[in-house]
Amino acid sequence: MGNKKMLVLMISLILFIALFGITLSGNRDKVTLPERFIRDTIAWTQELFNRPARYISEVVGDIRDVRTIYAENKTLRITLTQYARDTMKLNELEAQNVRLKDMLSFTEKQKVSNDYRYHPAEVIAYSSDPYSKVITVNLGAKDGIKRDMAVISVDGLVGRVMDASDFSSTVQLLTETSKVATKNTNVTGNDTGGVLLALGGTKDVAATVKGKESESFGIISFDEETQLLVMSKINPNDPIVAGDIVITSGIGEIFPKGIVIGTVISKEVDKFGLNYVAYVSPATDFIHLREVLIVEVPE
Repeated sequence: MGNKKMLVLMISLILFIALFGITLSGNRDKVTLPERFIRDTIAWTQELFNRPARYISEVVGDIRDVRTIYAENKTLRITLTQYARDTMKLNELEAQNVRLKDMLSFTEKQKVSNDYRYHPAEVIAYSSDPYSKVITVNLGAKDGIKRDMAVISVDGLVGRVMDASDFSSTVQLLTETSKVATKNTNVTGNDTGGVLLALGGTKDVAATVKGKESESFGIISFDEETQLLVMSKINPNDPIVAGDIVITSGIGEIFPKGIVIGTVISKEVDKFGLNYVAYVSPATDFIHLREVLIVEVPE
């Protein structure tokens, strides 16, 4: 054991003397062969130890960088998600603001032509049953809403109030009127009695054409196959044509006159061959309803 210590001590002493000699010979122009050998050996030894040290240092630095990038990406994802939410909310608020302005403008214009009272309501629910064409709004009996009040949008007729609880109401959409009266009743001109006879019930929608109110009459239903409204019981002499605007006639107990229903697409003979039917594109988008107006007609 003592010999090993002595050997290590001697080697260390020799290396020290060699390094000291190299240091002293740093100013000499010529370096001896042993000095060059020792210098090269020391340089090689230093490189041998420095290379793994540099590699480890670089690996540690890379790991640190990866952690930093991961943290930055996580923060960025959170920021982008929040930005997307805020943008969506802003877009919805802007769209709602436009819709509310349109509703206000619509009600102001209606004051010129009628004395109806309009109750703005928000759609808070759609029926989960795809075959039940109803919506729920946030106004009820406490707000003066009653059963069978007409419901409209700024674009046109929506439906009627089916039921009103204290703080909400259920609205039956116009697309629920899928049953067409089967009586072959001819309706002509100002034949109000004929229209009432043709109506399958007081809740049916009696319609006419804007600008041809004294000449055109019919009953509105919804065709599931074409997804269009159908105006039936049209007299052969009725001047209704494609492009006409269909409105409520005011005959019946629910729907006041003058409410836009839709635009005529085509007109054809009905299946009985006696009267005509007109296919009408609804003015209202029933899928994207957000706000509606409940119409209160003064008694």
